[in-house]
Order: sequence, then C-alpha cells, then structure tokens
Amino acid sequence: MHKIRVLTAAVISFMLLALPGCGSNQTRIQTQTTSEISHGYTVSSDFPEQTDMTGPAPDTATVPQGTRTTLATAAVSEETSAATPAPVTAADIASLPAGSVVGEFLQSEEILSACFYYEEISDDVFARMDGKSYGKDCTVPLSDLRYVRVLYYGFDDNVHVGELVVNTKIAKDIVEVFRGLYDARYPIGKMILVDEYDADDNASMLDNNTSAFNYRTVNGTTTLSRHALGLAIDINPLYNPWIYKQDGKTVIDPPEGAQYADRTLDCEYYLDHDDLCYKLLTGRGFTWGGDWDTSKDYQHFSKSF
Repeated sequence: MHKIRVLTAAVISFMLLALPGCGSNQTRIQTQTTSEISHGYTVSSDFPEQTDMTGPAPDTATVPQGTRTTLATAAVSEETSAATPAPVTAADIASLPAGSVVGEFLQSEEILSACFYYEEISDDVFARMDGKSYGKDCTVPLSDLRYVRVLYYGFDDNVHVGELVVNTKIAKDIVEVFRGLYDARYPIGKMILVDEYDADDNASMLDNNTSAFNYRTVNGTTTLSRHALGLAIDINPLYNPWIYKQDGKTVIDPPEGAQYADRTLDCEYYLDHDDLCYKLLTGRGFTWGGDWDTSKDYQHFSKSF
C-alpha cells in the first residue's frame, strides 16, 4: 500500500491592481475586475474575516489587503502524483477576503448556509472603518452596527464573497435578502466596504459597489443620510443612479451613471418594480428611492423604525 503525502501550499503574492472605470484615472487596491476573474482554485483577495451567524466563530486567518492568494493542493505518491482538492469548510471560506471567488468550494448546503451571517463589529473590521466610514464625529454607537458576510453572483457569473456594515435592526433582513438573491443567481457588480474607497461614496458608486453604512450627510445638505445610521443600502449604483435637482440643475450621481438615467432602456441591471431585489427588500418593509417624488434614487433602499 502506497503512502500518500498531502502537501498543501498557500502561495501569497502581492499585487497592486489598478481599477479601470469610465474615464477615471483613479488607482486603488481591487479585489478583482470582471476581466481578471479566474476559475478553479485561484482566489483573488483583498480583505478580512467572517464567522457563522448561527454558531461559534470559526478559526480564521486574515489575508492582507491588496494580495492575491492562490490555494493549491496536490497528492503525491511514491510512484504517481495527482491533483486532489482538499476538503473545504466554512471556516476556510471565512478566512478569505471579500471579493474572493469561492464557487468551487461550496460543496454542501451546510457550507453554503454558513457563508450568510452577521456578527458584531470586530477589532479588525473597525480598524478598516476607523476614520473613514466611522469618523471621529460619528454619533452611532458601534454596538448598533453589524458586519455582514454573504455570497453573490458577480457580473462574471462567478460566486463571490460580499461584505457590508449595517444597523443591527436590519442585519437579519439583509442576510435573508441576499440569500434569496444568491439562490436566484441575481447579479451584483461588487460588494466590499466603502472604506476601501476611503468612504468616498462617489468612488464607490463609480466602481458599481453595493454598500450600506457610511456616516455622512446627504449630498449637498447638512442632513444625515440613512446610510449614516446603517439603515440604507445602495444596490448596483452605477446602473441605478440618483437623479435630483440642485440649484435648478439636474444632477446625476455618480456622473458616470448618466448613460443609465433613461429608465426606458432595456438593461438587466436596472432596479424597478418587477425586479427581484425590489420585491425582496420592499417585502421586508424597505422603501425604494425610485418611488420618491422630489428625486429618483434608483439604487437606494432604506428602512425606518
């Protein structure tokens, strides 16, 4: 009987990725662009940890921001060698950063379900938020916020890890909504914390990033946004811009979303009354900015208490 040695190697290479986007020369660390997504056991990486909402926190390892991690497993025999995937657990997926492609690792419903959860804000997550989405002037207690991890289908049709920070009052709703979207293979462009854009909402929208908590005022006013309380979420914002009047002029945020301001166009990423995301969120008591009278914020859903 041959002895088999299983060698598992984790190779971490540091890559700084430049994000292309609608005429912008802005450079950032990116999880992966649509054209860079790969299959198999390659995982593009960017951010930290997670835990199962229904059980004790798995033993996780934080992957440094801005790196690309390749996981390779090979079984080597004295006479033959063959690639053999190692068993993957929810804890393994929990150690991967948001944006990682994980479809190949979802080997059971138990593992899949464990990827949808929320938890208190950890020290590691807060370190990313501190001075950005959670500024010195933030009056929202950290205990009112929750870190959410979910899975979603990207525009590339691969399964990615997503992350959000929301108010504890809507955390369960958000987890359930995104599980429903995942089951329907609903496309989401990207879902990482707005802090990876230095809490710059326009930069996040330009990158079509779905986000929630950000302690800020409504653009052009001194009024706190519902995002400042963690009670709002923006979905696929580039394709679903906010259109409003300011000083008598029409403003579109993000400006690059102007090409999607015409809602009569046939675009699969448009949010409307027939859209599944609209139905799931409004079915849980959220209101949609697309129904507002004074402006149209097609990306925006919020809940009042």
